[in-house]
Amino acid sequence: MSDLIQTIAVYAIPVIFAITLHEAAHGYVARMLGDPTAEQAGRITLNPLRHIDPVGTLLVPAGILLMSKLMGGSALLFGWAKPVPVDFGRLRRPKKDMLWVALAGPAANLFMAILWVISMRLYMAGGVQEGYWYQMAIAGININLVLMALNLLPIPPLDGGRIVFSLLPNRMAWQYSRIEPYGLVIVLLLLVTDVLWVLMQPVLQLGAAIVTWFL
Repeated sequence: MSDLIQTIAVYAIPVIFAITLHEAAHGYVARMLGDPTAEQAGRITLNPLRHIDPVGTLLVPAGILLMSKLMGGSALLFGWAKPVPVDFGRLRRPKKDMLWVALAGPAANLFMAILWVISMRLYMAGGVQEGYWYQMAIAGININLVLMALNLLPIPPLDGGRIVFSLLPNRMAWQYSRIEPYGLVIVLLLLVTDVLWVLMQPVLQLGAAIVTWFL
Protein backbone atom coordinates (compact mmCIF):
# COMPACT_ATOMS: atom_id res chain seq x y z
CA MET A 1 0.00 0.00 0.00
CA SER A 2 2.85 2.39 0.79
CA ASP A 3 4.29 1.79 -2.71
CA LEU A 4 0.93 2.66 -4.24
CA ILE A 5 0.65 5.88 -2.22
CA GLN A 6 4.19 6.83 -3.23
CA THR A 7 3.39 6.16 -6.90
CA ILE A 8 0.23 8.30 -6.76
CA ALA A 9 2.21 11.08 -5.05
CA VAL A 10 4.79 11.00 -7.85
CA TYR A 11 2.25 10.93 -10.69
CA ALA A 12 -0.53 13.19 -9.34
CA ILE A 13 0.98 16.59 -10.15
CA PRO A 14 2.31 15.63 -13.62
CA VAL A 15 -1.04 14.06 -14.60
CA ILE A 16 -3.14 17.00 -13.41
CA PHE A 17 -0.99 19.66 -15.07
CA ALA A 18 -0.48 17.67 -18.28
CA ILE A 19 -4.24 17.46 -18.75
CA THR A 20 -4.82 21.04 -17.56
CA LEU A 21 -2.34 22.66 -19.95
CA HIS A 22 -3.57 20.45 -22.79
CA GLU A 23 -7.15 21.68 -22.42
CA ALA A 24 -6.22 25.31 -21.74
CA ALA A 25 -4.11 25.32 -24.94
CA HIS A 26 -7.14 24.30 -27.02
CA GLY A 27 -9.14 27.22 -25.61
CA TYR A 28 -6.31 29.72 -26.00
CA VAL A 29 -5.72 28.92 -29.68
CA ALA A 30 -9.46 28.89 -30.35
CA ARG A 31 -9.69 32.40 -28.89
CA MET A 32 -6.78 33.54 -31.07
CA LEU A 33 -8.63 32.22 -34.13
CA GLY A 34 -11.95 33.90 -33.34
CA ASP A 35 -13.88 31.63 -30.94
CA PRO A 36 -14.22 33.09 -27.39
CA THR A 37 -16.38 30.19 -26.12
CA ALA A 38 -13.70 28.70 -23.85
CA GLU A 39 -12.75 32.11 -22.50
CA GLN A 40 -16.38 32.91 -21.71
CA ALA A 41 -16.64 29.60 -19.86
CA GLY A 42 -13.55 30.44 -17.78
CA ARG A 43 -11.57 27.55 -19.22
CA ILE A 44 -8.49 29.40 -20.50
CA THR A 45 -6.73 29.01 -17.17
CA LEU A 46 -3.99 26.97 -15.57
CA ASN A 47 -6.18 26.39 -12.53
CA PRO A 48 -6.56 22.57 -12.51
CA LEU A 49 -9.89 22.78 -10.70
CA ARG A 50 -11.46 24.29 -13.83
CA HIS A 51 -10.46 21.29 -15.95
CA ILE A 52 -10.56 18.26 -13.64
CA ASP A 53 -13.08 15.55 -14.41
CA PRO A 54 -13.56 13.53 -11.19
CA VAL A 55 -13.71 10.27 -13.12
CA GLY A 56 -11.33 10.82 -16.03
CA THR A 57 -8.68 12.89 -14.24
CA LEU A 58 -8.68 11.22 -10.83
CA LEU A 59 -10.47 7.87 -10.55
CA VAL A 60 -9.43 6.27 -13.86
CA PRO A 61 -5.67 7.03 -13.64
CA ALA A 62 -5.65 6.05 -9.94
CA GLY A 63 -7.51 2.83 -10.77
CA ILE A 64 -5.05 1.95 -13.52
CA LEU A 65 -2.11 2.55 -11.18
CA LEU A 66 -3.78 0.40 -8.51
CA MET A 67 -4.46 -2.48 -10.90
CA SER A 68 -0.95 -2.33 -12.35
CA LYS A 69 0.51 -2.52 -8.83
CA LEU A 70 -1.75 -5.39 -7.80
CA MET A 71 -0.94 -7.31 -10.97
CA GLY A 72 2.76 -6.59 -10.66
CA GLY A 73 3.13 -5.03 -14.10
CA SER A 74 3.13 -1.70 -15.85
CA ALA A 75 0.21 -0.04 -17.57
CA LEU A 76 -0.47 2.68 -20.09
CA LEU A 77 -1.72 5.56 -17.94
CA PHE A 78 -5.03 6.71 -19.38
CA GLY A 79 -7.30 9.60 -18.44
CA TRP A 80 -9.04 12.74 -19.57
CA ALA A 81 -10.23 16.16 -18.41
CA LYS A 82 -13.44 18.05 -19.03
CA PRO A 83 -13.25 19.00 -22.72
CA VAL A 84 -12.77 22.70 -23.34
CA PRO A 85 -15.83 24.02 -25.21
CA VAL A 86 -14.95 25.08 -28.74
CA ASP A 87 -17.56 26.32 -31.21
CA PHE A 88 -15.84 25.55 -34.50
CA GLY A 89 -18.49 27.56 -36.33
CA ARG A 90 -17.18 30.73 -34.66
CA LEU A 91 -13.63 30.25 -35.91
CA ARG A 92 -12.66 32.59 -38.74
CA ARG A 93 -11.93 29.64 -41.06
CA PRO A 94 -13.74 26.79 -39.28
CA LYS A 95 -12.40 23.75 -41.12
CA LYS A 96 -8.84 25.01 -41.56
CA ASP A 97 -8.55 26.54 -38.10
CA MET A 98 -9.78 23.31 -36.52
CA LEU A 99 -6.35 21.85 -37.28
CA TRP A 100 -4.53 24.45 -35.16
CA VAL A 101 -7.01 24.22 -32.29
CA ALA A 102 -6.64 20.43 -32.24
CA LEU A 103 -2.85 20.53 -32.58
CA ALA A 104 -2.52 22.94 -29.64
CA GLY A 105 -3.22 20.25 -27.03
CA PRO A 106 -0.54 17.74 -28.11
CA ALA A 107 1.89 20.62 -28.69
CA ALA A 108 1.30 21.76 -25.11
CA ASN A 109 2.12 18.25 -23.88
CA LEU A 110 5.35 18.21 -25.88
CA PHE A 111 6.23 21.60 -24.39
CA MET A 112 5.58 20.30 -20.88
CA ALA A 113 7.68 17.19 -21.53
CA ILE A 114 10.55 19.48 -22.54
CA LEU A 115 10.13 21.51 -19.32
CA TRP A 116 10.26 18.32 -17.27
CA VAL A 117 13.43 17.26 -19.13
CA ILE A 118 15.03 20.63 -18.36
CA SER A 119 14.10 20.28 -14.69
CA MET A 120 15.57 16.76 -14.64
CA ARG A 121 18.74 18.12 -16.21
CA LEU A 122 18.99 20.67 -13.41
CA TYR A 123 18.58 17.93 -10.81
CA MET A 124 21.30 15.90 -12.49
CA ALA A 125 23.60 18.94 -12.64
CA GLY A 126 23.17 19.18 -8.87
CA GLY A 127 24.16 15.55 -8.49
CA VAL A 128 20.58 14.35 -7.92
CA GLN A 129 19.56 11.22 -9.84
CA GLU A 130 17.01 9.82 -7.44
CA GLY A 131 14.42 10.95 -4.94
CA TYR A 132 10.89 12.32 -5.12
CA TRP A 133 11.38 15.33 -7.44
CA TYR A 134 13.62 13.42 -9.83
CA GLN A 135 11.03 10.63 -10.07
CA MET A 136 8.31 13.25 -10.64
CA ALA A 137 10.31 14.71 -13.54
CA ILE A 138 10.59 11.25 -15.13
CA ALA A 139 6.84 10.76 -14.64
CA GLY A 140 6.14 14.19 -16.15
CA ILE A 141 8.13 13.36 -19.27
CA ASN A 142 6.45 10.00 -19.77
CA ILE A 143 2.91 11.21 -19.07
CA ASN A 144 3.12 14.14 -21.45
CA LEU A 145 4.63 12.07 -24.25
CA VAL A 146 1.92 9.43 -23.80
CA LEU A 147 -0.87 12.05 -23.81
CA MET A 148 0.62 13.65 -26.92
CA ALA A 149 0.82 10.32 -28.75
CA LEU A 150 -2.62 9.20 -27.59
CA ASN A 151 -4.33 12.40 -28.68
CA LEU A 152 -2.64 12.36 -32.08
CA LEU A 153 -4.24 9.04 -33.00
CA PRO A 154 -6.47 9.69 -36.05
CA ILE A 155 -9.66 8.71 -34.26
CA PRO A 156 -12.33 11.36 -33.72
CA PRO A 157 -13.00 12.94 -31.28
CA LEU A 158 -9.29 12.75 -30.40
CA ASP A 159 -7.17 15.66 -31.61
CA GLY A 160 -5.67 13.51 -34.34
CA GLY A 161 -9.17 12.88 -35.66
CA ARG A 162 -9.84 16.62 -35.78
CA ILE A 163 -6.58 17.16 -37.65
CA VAL A 164 -7.45 14.49 -40.23
CA PHE A 165 -10.94 16.01 -40.63
CA SER A 166 -9.37 19.40 -41.28
CA LEU A 167 -7.03 18.03 -43.95
CA LEU A 168 -9.53 15.88 -45.88
CA PRO A 169 -11.67 17.22 -48.73
CA ASN A 170 -15.11 18.30 -47.49
CA ARG A 171 -17.08 15.25 -48.60
CA MET A 172 -14.53 12.76 -47.26
CA ALA A 173 -14.19 14.77 -44.04
CA TRP A 174 -17.89 14.58 -43.24
CA GLN A 175 -17.97 10.85 -44.00
CA TYR A 176 -14.94 10.37 -41.75
CA SER A 177 -16.59 12.30 -38.91
CA ARG A 178 -19.43 9.74 -38.78
CA ILE A 179 -17.23 7.43 -36.70
CA GLU A 180 -16.94 10.04 -33.91
CA PRO A 181 -19.79 8.59 -31.75
CA TYR A 182 -17.83 5.34 -31.63
CA GLY A 183 -14.42 6.92 -31.08
CA LEU A 184 -14.14 6.29 -27.34
CA VAL A 185 -15.27 2.68 -27.76
CA ILE A 186 -12.61 2.19 -30.44
CA VAL A 187 -9.91 3.64 -28.17
CA LEU A 188 -10.95 1.43 -25.25
CA LEU A 189 -10.94 -1.68 -27.46
CA LEU A 190 -7.47 -0.80 -28.70
CA LEU A 191 -6.39 -0.25 -25.09
CA VAL A 192 -7.60 -3.60 -23.73
CA THR A 193 -6.16 -5.49 -26.71
CA ASP A 194 -2.74 -3.77 -26.34
CA VAL A 195 -2.96 -2.50 -29.94
CA LEU A 196 -3.13 1.10 -28.71
CA TRP A 197 0.43 1.01 -27.44
CA VAL A 198 1.70 -0.33 -30.78
CA LEU A 199 -0.07 2.44 -32.72
CA MET A 200 1.36 5.10 -30.42
CA GLN A 201 4.97 3.93 -30.72
CA PRO A 202 6.01 6.03 -33.76
CA VAL A 203 4.84 9.29 -32.14
CA LEU A 204 6.29 8.28 -28.76
CA GLN A 205 9.65 7.61 -30.35
CA LEU A 206 9.58 10.94 -32.20
CA GLY A 207 8.62 12.78 -29.01
CA ALA A 208 11.38 11.03 -27.06
CA ALA A 209 13.91 12.02 -29.73
CA ILE A 210 12.80 15.67 -29.51
CA VAL A 211 12.93 15.94 -25.72
CA THR A 212 16.32 14.17 -25.66
CA TRP A 213 17.78 17.21 -27.45
CA PHE A 214 17.20 19.17 -24.22
CA LEU A 215 18.76 16.62 -21.89
